[in-house]
Amino acid sequence: MSGWAPGGALVSNIEVTASTVQRGDTIQLGCRACRVTDLFQLPQSAKQLLFESGELLTIHTRTRLSAVRMLRRR
Repeated sequence: MSGWAPGGALVSNIEVTASTVQRGDTIQLGCRACRVTDLFQLPQSAKQLLFESGELLTIHTRTRLSAVRMLRRR
């Protein structure tokens, strides 16, 4: 599902894994929306995500999370 954000940017609801997550993705964790600011590659294709709040989350290759991604205009 895609839609327009208040600022005029196109956003899309997606499912992310360790291989597809990107900087700038906003991941829904419980009732909180957390924006990814940095990613660190770990052994066995896992990744550690750093959020704007300073919190870390490690995800395994099979972890699936709901996220919102801002899409670039062409």
